[in-house]
Amino acid sequence: MDLHFAATAFATAFTIIDPIGMIPLTLASTANFGVAARNRIVNQAVIVGGGIIVFMGLVGRPLLESLGITLPAFTIAGGILLFLIAIDMLFARKTGAKHTAEEEQEAAEVENPAVFPLAVPMISGPGTIATVLLLIALAHGERERLLIVFLAYAAALLVTWLCMRGAGMLLRIFGNTGIHVVTRVLGIILAALAVQFVLNGLLQSPLIHH
Repeated sequence: MDLHFAATAFATAFTIIDPIGMIPLTLASTANFGVAARNRIVNQAVIVGGGIIVFMGLVGRPLLESLGITLPAFTIAGGILLFLIAIDMLFARKTGAKHTAEEEQEAAEVENPAVFPLAVPMISGPGTIATVLLLIALAHGERERLLIVFLAYAAALLVTWLCMRGAGMLLRIFGNTGIHVVTRVLGIILAALAVQFVLNGLLQSPLIHH
């Protein structure tokens, strides 16, 4: 088993989805719902988010090839996007790569927040889709690596579902400060992963080899 690739896939999946960070967002989005309705919304959000991740995982590689996008170019672009998200996580800012102020306003007017904003863009936003495509591209079509990518996101989604279902209880345990600390630590890890992706992309590019 490729342990280095597995470690990268799992670290990337967990940091980009940020299960702990979903706790206050779940509570805010479902404030007007009872416990049963909140649980139903969480179930729907994770299923829809997972469906989008699987879909992008399956069509991602052919999509990149059809657009003529090389792996080094996508690795560098993905690394830059992840770095921007990491900076927002480190400074506890709401990241534009997940949602914008306009989307937030729209979300407040939506009756069922399961699909928007919880599934998209919070669970499977541009950052998540970029990392899925990036890891699928790095798998080079190897079955073992592709399985690792899907297992990594399945594990991250399971933990996200548990955090969202127990949002009220977990917020009381961690408190807002605890959640911010965890998010910042994940931000540091994501920043390091992002820089590594950019370096890998540069090393694989024709600019270095010529």
